[in-house]
Amino acid sequence: MNAHEYAVQANGSFALPDACFKIKDLLEDDTSSAADFANVISVDPSMTSRLLKIANSAIYSFPGEISTISRAITIIGTQAIYNMMLVDVAASAFKHFSNQAIDLKRFWRMSVYCGLATKNLAIKGGIRDIERLFVTGLLQNFGELLVAKTSPDLAQQCEKYSAEILPWKLQQQVLGYTYTDISAELLKIWQLPEKIILPIRHYNQAKDIQINKDVKVLYLASRLALIDSNPDEFTYDEHIDENLCQELGLTKEDLDEAAEFAGEEAKNILSIMNANFY
Repeated sequence: MNAHEYAVQANGSFALPDACFKIKDLLEDDTSSAADFANVISVDPSMTSRLLKIANSAIYSFPGEISTISRAITIIGTQAIYNMMLVDVAASAFKHFSNQAIDLKRFWRMSVYCGLATKNLAIKGGIRDIERLFVTGLLQNFGELLVAKTSPDLAQQCEKYSAEILPWKLQQQVLGYTYTDISAELLKIWQLPEKIILPIRHYNQAKDIQINKDVKVLYLASRLALIDSNPDEFTYDEHIDENLCQELGLTKEDLDEAAEFAGEEAKNILSIMNANFY
């Protein structure tokens, strides 16, 4: 199968809930109010609970407790609420996913870590609309779950990456494309904004093409996540591109701080996502 066929086949298992499409419609309606958004979300107690946990987490770092969806919308904004609903979809995918083809603990640790590092580096790089960049980092490798569910034998082959053959290069060798290609196709089916999909499509080529800051930040965050999960195999000096750091105005200290933040908070976010790893 090609990347699009994986995404189409998997969409039934990892479909967006109706509430996400309703929120998206409200975002596109200039006459919608905060109450309209709250009414859609509040009918699902489980989603409301998790969204409030995420809103009060280190992702947003607001002083004082956010105790209602209406307050979360007022403080964070409707786009951020929609992004957090996407996080909830990712959590649900894990909850219903049972497969031995890949190391799920490693998968979710890398995904959450990448989301946190992407957001932190975006702040340091002066990028606006940082909420979506957490979602971009979190979902960039979602295609791995789709392959593990549909073609576990191929996922097991792709799991055997190393410093000699990097993950995305091994995926290209085994599948003919990468997990991020599949992720981008699924997010397109989900009708997510292109500004979320574009960095996912292109970040592995960030060194070779001139493209926006989002792509470069996601590239750096994904490498930090790889190093975090495989410290004996991958090193900072070999896999962090200093030229990209300079283009973003980032120092090694900035990356060290982003790595420390992502490492400390990943455990908390995984707990919120009911990943039950810790």
